[in-house]
Amino acid sequence: MLIWRRTMHVETLKVFCDLVDLESFSLAAERNFITQSAVSQQVRALEDRFKRRLLERIRGRREVKLTPAGEVFYQESRKVLAAYDQLHENLRGVVGKIGGTVKVATVYSIGLHELPSKVRDFMTKFPAAKIDLEYSRTTRVVRDVLHGSVELGIVAFPEPKRGLTITPMPDDRLVLIAPIGHRLAERKKVKVNDMNGEDFVLFERDVPTRKAMDKIFKANAVEVKKVAEFDNIETIKRAVEVGFGLAIVPESAVLESKKAGALAVIQLAEKYWVRSVGVIHRTDRNLSLAARKFIDLLGKRDY
Repeated sequence: MLIWRRTMHVETLKVFCDLVDLESFSLAAERNFITQSAVSQQVRALEDRFKRRLLERIRGRREVKLTPAGEVFYQESRKVLAAYDQLHENLRGVVGKIGGTVKVATVYSIGLHELPSKVRDFMTKFPAAKIDLEYSRTTRVVRDVLHGSVELGIVAFPEPKRGLTITPMPDDRLVLIAPIGHRLAERKKVKVNDMNGEDFVLFERDVPTRKAMDKIFKANAVEVKKVAEFDNIETIKRAVEVGFGLAIVPESAVLESKKAGALAVIQLAEKYWVRSVGVIHRTDRNLSLAARKFIDLLGKRDY
């Protein structure tokens, strides 16, 4: 019983916190390499041990909703897990070894097109360390960082928020993409007014890049025709390729498509067509040495 308390208990707390953060029994099971049944059993074991109901049960549904006791238990469990991680980090620091796992959440456009080279460089320099990368929407990335389920978040147009520290990364240049054969496809540069009245494939309204685009169009009295809205860049690229309309995306996300001749990539003339990118973390969190090294690497521009 003493062994269970000292070893398994920390793992059980992690399973519980992952369940709350991910709001899914299946995802919590996948993250911890166990079955959904095992997740349920560990939650019940915690409730039996502390004689408190931690999750609300709704017949016929596996909804993850904390009871008041569950909320307290979740917050305190986060502190225990943070202290446990810090213990490992301090021990590694004694011998000057940079290792451990850095949990990072980011949006698809950054994670798929900008981070792979950075992660490879990091792993080459620090082979004992690992980057655990998750993809999500911006709002979820910010929430996961604030909740402590990930150590770092990487988002576009990071907004100052109480409790968050933002470290800038190099900006992304935004470009116009068009189907091959479109009237603007052969242009080297396009001004904002040239896009007035054009059919556009847009990001959904809550995506930061869409918000920035809307502000620029409004400031220049430009109106575009919304043909479709999507929440991820890959779907937008496919829609443009098959002729739905134009789109504005980060240049790094379309380099391969341009080489393949799948779509036209046109530079935008005005200097304000850039996407700021930043690394976010909780201000009150003591970052691991590996996380700090990764942030340093992310702040350097690739040449």
